[in-house]
Amino acid sequence: MARRGGTPENLIRVPKGGPSPNPNGRPRKLPELDKLCAEVLGEEKDGTTAIETILKVLRAKAAKGDLRAAELLLDRAYGRARQGVDLSAVIREFPSPIIELPNEPNDSEPQAGKGVAAA
Repeated sequence: MARRGGTPENLIRVPKGGPSPNPNGRPRKLPELDKLCAEVLGEEKDGTTAIETILKVLRAKAAKGDLRAAELLLDRAYGRARQGVDLSAVIREFPSPIIELPNEPNDSEPQAGKGVAAA
C-alpha cells in the first residue's frame, strides 16, 4: 500500500530484490464456479427455475420503464450493440501563409550568435 505524504519515491513501494511477495500471482477464479452457478440457477422451486424467475422479474421491470432492466435483457439476448467508429478524415491543404517569410536572412537583421560586439 502506498504511504501518504513525503517524496514521490516514498509513495511507491517497490520490492528490493529477494523472493517475490506473491510468487504464484493472482489466484485463479474458483474452478467450480461455472458449475455452481449453473446448478444454483437451474434449481426448481414451484415449477420454475431460478433463472426463469429472474428473467420474468427483469421483463416486468423493463415493461414498467426500467431502462437498466431492458438494457440487461436485450444485451443478454442479442449481445451488446457495437459502437461504430468513424475513421474517415478529410485531408485538406493549408491555405498559403498570410505572412511570407524571406528565404534568406537579411544582413540588416541580427543573426543568432551575432550580437553586440564585446567591449
